Amino acid sequence: MRFHSRLLTPGRDHYFLLGPRGTGKTSWCAHQYPDALRIDLLNPVVSRRYAAQPEYLMELVAAHPQARQIVIDEIQKVPTLLEVVHLLIERKTGQQFILTGSSARKLRRQGVNLLGGRALQKHMHPYMAAELGSRFKLDTALEQGMLPVVWAAHDCAAALEAYNALYLHEEVQLEALVRDIGAFSRFLQAMSFSHGAVLNLANVSRECQVSRKTAEGYLQILEDLMLGFRLDVFSHRAKRELAVHPKFYFFDTGVFRANRPAGPIDSPTELHGAALEGLIAQHLRAWCDYSSGKHALHYWQTRSRVEVDFIIYGESGLYAIEVKNSKRVDGSDLTALRQFAADYPQSRQYLLYRGEDRLKRDDVLCLPCEEFLQALRPGGMPA
Repeated sequence: MRFHSRLLTPGRDHYFLLGPRGTGKTSWCAHQYPDALRIDLLNPVVSRRYAAQPEYLMELVAAHPQARQIVIDEIQKVPTLLEVVHLLIERKTGQQFILTGSSARKLRRQGVNLLGGRALQKHMHPYMAAELGSRFKLDTALEQGMLPVVWAAHDCAAALEAYNALYLHEEVQLEALVRDIGAFSRFLQAMSFSHGAVLNLANVSRECQVSRKTAEGYLQILEDLMLGFRLDVFSHRAKRELAVHPKFYFFDTGVFRANRPAGPIDSPTELHGAALEGLIAQHLRAWCDYSSGKHALHYWQTRSRVEVDFIIYGESGLYAIEVKNSKRVDGSDLTALRQFAADYPQSRQYLLYRGEDRLKRDDVLCLPCEEFLQALRPGGMPA
């Protein structure tokens, strides 16, 4: 598998590295810490050993004092190991623990402590365009997403379908997170129609024929497995009445495409627009996590349904970003950004579109989507 340098900054302290399966956590750790002591809990033999005898870790670490890092892959498979890790950290041996995981749900469900605040949390996302360099092509990304495990495959479409099935089987069915896997499959399909839209769980529950309470539980599973996320409305010092419901996105546009039905009655324009918005969303989410300082991703919508797709608010500034799946910029495309700028004159506004020219209209920087994504790197916005 070809390795691409990632924009995630490693820490010197102990930390959890969280992210969905297939985002490249293991390969990144292997390149970042080539001499580390590694424990792979995806290996059933290894996980059974530590589940039966968690203190075995103390003996292993004691026998490798030269190992400056200890990497434990998929820590949620044996969450009781965290108690042993906690004890080893307290001994202050000078060794650094890096704990990867793809399910916050199991850690929380079993009530284990997350090392009492002694470990940071970092997140690994699908590729950013800047990480792929010249390999990045917008049309390809819109079809197959940005998962490293998919980009490394010879048959990317088959790999994406297999990935989707893997999560249903291994992470959902085998972990007994839901009783009816068929209903959960219908829920995933129904949620694909909410990708990039204001979330209406009542409609979703009707579509997949489950109760609203069950749909809420399914949504929580999606978020705990890091397969989807919600964006809240930006309401900081609001000057007008705003919407109250969040928007929903799958974490990767390829996973969205794998769950979204496509047929003669499905509009290609609608599908491509949702895919493009999702691709921008996952890049901005990665940018927030990889950049220094605190940043949060939101959207903005008034009660009269004037909407800006993305708002980033953080230590580096306030950014408003509108996405259009069109090859030209019309005056009406800037309406929502103008209204947001009137309320927040200190903000920087961007309009991303499918054309080829860089434009500046009414202080709004209009950029081709591909140019914006390739220039997006932690620490600053394209200028």
